[in-house]
Amino acid sequence: MQNVPSTENSLPDTQSYETHRRYFPAHHFFVQPILIAHLVMQVIQFVEVQSFDAGWSVMFALALVVFSFTSRVMSLTAQDRVIRLEERLRLMRLMPAEDHARIDELRTRHLVALRFASDDEVVGLARRCLSGELKSSKDVKQNVKTWRPDFLRV
Repeated sequence: MQNVPSTENSLPDTQSYETHRRYFPAHHFFVQPILIAHLVMQVIQFVEVQSFDAGWSVMFALALVVFSFTSRVMSLTAQDRVIRLEERLRLMRLMPAEDHARIDELRTRHLVALRFASDDEVVGLARRCLSGELKSSKDVKQNVKTWRPDFLRV
């Protein structure tokens, strides 16, 4: 397995199924909790006051929570598109030519999970995805033997 050198953020050199999830602390542990707490406070105030202004505050607080979630989803979607392209190119390089036509049959969730597989095992895992043996990204990740870390994630 090829280790990626640590960055200035002091990331570990290795990754596994158990440690690959990434949380963005400012988003997950600061922005989201504050926005959700603010929404709850606005709902409580609306129940007590029941005015147009209080109702509008609830709507605005809800819009902020939804915006925060959707901005995260949009970022992850853009990241998945890039990963899909990278993995298709990698599979084109590693798979025999007769299998190239089947690469487009792989689902995005499979390609996103396959990015963690080493070059030695990615073709076998891709074939197992195509045969229907590995259905979810979790299935793929749990079958990776030599983990290829990915630290450049949203």
